[in-house]
Amino acid sequence: MIIMAVDFGDARTGIAVCGKSELMASPVCVIAEKDFSECIKKTAGKAMELKAEEIVVGYPKNMNGTVGERAEKCELFANELSKLTGCPVRLWDERCTTVSAHQYLNVTNTRGKKRKAVVDAVAAVIILESYLEFRKKSGSSAEN
Repeated sequence: MIIMAVDFGDARTGIAVCGKSELMASPVCVIAEKDFSECIKKTAGKAMELKAEEIVVGYPKNMNGTVGERAEKCELFANELSKLTGCPVRLWDERCTTVSAHQYLNVTNTRGKKRKAVVDAVAAVIILESYLEFRKKSGSSAEN
C-alpha cells in the first residue's frame, strides 16, 4: 500500500512516502505554506499526485499523553485532509520526531538553510517509519 506521512507545521509541512512494498520511507518534499486551508489543499494535491492509499498525520501529544492545542490543530488538519482526498487518514503519535530529525541532521552535519529546508521531511520519514514498524508487528503490512 502506498502510504504518505505528514508532519504538519504552521509554516512548513513535511511529506514522506513509502511504496507498495512498505519497506522504506522516503522524504518527498516540504510544503512551505502558512495558510491552514491552502496547506491542506497542497497536501491533498501531493497525496493525489503520489497516489496515496492511506495518509498518516503526525499527532503531537504532550509528553504526558494529553492532547493540547497543537494536537487539536492536527486533528482538524487530518479531518479536512480526509474529506479532500477521500483517503483514510490516521493520526500517529509523533512525540520527539522533530528532535530525532535534528539529531539525524547533526550526524550528517546538515546546517543552516539546508537543515531548515529538510527537517520537516525528515520528521515525516520518522513518523512513517514508526507507522510501518507498527503495521509489520501487527500483521497488517503488505508483506502479510
